[in-house]
Amino acid sequence: MRELPSWRDGLARDAVLQYVADVTGGPDPLAPAKRVAVFDNDGTLWTEKPVPTQLQWLVAQWAEAARTDPSLATTQPYAAAAAGDLAWIGGAIDRHTAGDDSDLGLLFAAVTRVTAGVSVERYAEMVAEFYASNTHPSLGVPYPETVYQPMVELVDLLHRNDFACYVVSAGERDFMRSTIFDAFGIQPERVVGTAFGLEYVDGEVRYGNALAFFDDGPEKPVRIWSRIGQRPAIAVGNSDGDREMLEYARPGRSGLRLTIHHDDDTGRGDVPYDKGAERLLGEAAARDVVVVSVRDDWARVFPEA
Repeated sequence: MRELPSWRDGLARDAVLQYVADVTGGPDPLAPAKRVAVFDNDGTLWTEKPVPTQLQWLVAQWAEAARTDPSLATTQPYAAAAAGDLAWIGGAIDRHTAGDDSDLGLLFAAVTRVTAGVSVERYAEMVAEFYASNTHPSLGVPYPETVYQPMVELVDLLHRNDFACYVVSAGERDFMRSTIFDAFGIQPERVVGTAFGLEYVDGEVRYGNALAFFDDGPEKPVRIWSRIGQRPAIAVGNSDGDREMLEYARPGRSGLRLTIHHDDDTGRGDVPYDKGAERLLGEAAARDVVVVSVRDDWARVFPEA
């Protein structure tokens, strides 16, 4: 069977297959214990437009909170959620990517308010219910059908070659844990992401009212080291928030850095965009980052229904 069947022949596919061949059977193989691959989540493993999946869930929670407590509807992001206008929320995220965190505090306060006092088990149930009863807002298909099929194949290839695959994302860790195993076979303990504070109360682990840390940009290598204890051999991302993670991958021929370029204008459902990835794309050649073109390198984007 052809490896990476949803990838077109080209430089990106060749780079992946050659790297795996070199580190597993070449003259200077990489020991299995060193075969670690890290992946960003939204925009790398799944579609993230018009908004990341978790943000879609949060908007629904904020809208309901504003209906229950009308005083919230005068503040952001509740006002945007109640009006069904995601422009402010999307702008706050774009401003963060560009280095302006002036609205990030409002977002974080609203995010932690949703789960404060909720047990980790109940939160997992809430997320599972969301995935079971909702469809992607623009594709109109169940969320499990919005994974990138070429990335499913890449993770499978790496698993079969003794790589330990981790998800390292700005997305919230426990939200991702509810979906990543079913989609990619990545165990919950290998999901690294933004985390809420936790506390043990009356026999349960519950969420607090603040973030423990925000796993983006330079925080990603810190979290990789604290959780894994070594540099990854492979790092895959798609935005400027992944620059440091890709930079942290093993240097030279012992490492592989990939970025997913959302440039597909053929109408297959993955919206083309460069915003938020300008630095990473502009520096790719100088930083030995292989650019994977959704348009040119992927013969198929999503799984068959």
